[in-house]
Amino acid sequence: MAFSLDNSLGFILNRTNTRMKNSLLQKFKNYDITPEQWAVLNRLWVQDGIPPKELAELTFKDQPTVVRIISKLKNKGIVFKKLNPGDKRSILIFLTPKGQELKNTLIPLGFEALNKAIKGIDKNKIEMTKGVLNQIYKNLEP
Repeated sequence: MAFSLDNSLGFILNRTNTRMKNSLLQKFKNYDITPEQWAVLNRLWVQDGIPPKELAELTFKDQPTVVRIISKLKNKGIVFKKLNPGDKRSILIFLTPKGQELKNTLIPLGFEALNKAIKGIDKNKIEMTKGVLNQIYKNLEP
C-alpha cells in the first residue's frame, strides 16, 4: 500500500492548524497577542484565578510553556499573579482590567478568523467534523 503525505489525516490536520493559527496571528498582530496567549486568555475569561498547572491542562500545553506565556502576558500588563489563599505554596493567575477589556476586542476578531475558515461549509458538516475530531482525540487517549 502506498502512503501519500498529502492525503494523510495527520498532515492535513497539522497544515490546517498552522494556517488557522497564522490567520489568528494576523488578526491579533495589532494587539501583540499570539494564538498561544489567546488560548490562555480564553480560559481566564471563563474563570479568572487559575493556577498555572490547571491552565496548562485546560489549554493542552505543557506547564513550562504556560509559565512562559503567563510571564509574557504579565509583562504586557494583561495578567497578574496572586498567592493562592487555599495553598500558600501555589499562585493563581488573574486578568488585569486591560486583560478583561481585551475580551471585547479579541473575541470578535477570533470569530472573523473562524468565519473566514468555515465560509461556504454547511453548519451540519462543521458539527460532524468537530464530532469526528473529538472522537479521534478520545480514541488516542493513553
